[in-house]
Amino acid sequence: MGRIIRFFLLLALLALLGLIGYSYSGYLVPQQQSVTTPVELDVD
Repeated sequence: MGRIIRFFLLLALLALLGLIGYSYSGYLVPQQQSVTTPVELDVD
């Protein structure tokens, strides 16, 4: 029973490290675009 728990903990650790590596690899970078919106100021 202890070997199974240890195996699943190791598997979870490897999955976490894989997710961290994937996020730092640059595949999760969103596309950027500039948005300009005119603003009208009420100066009375």
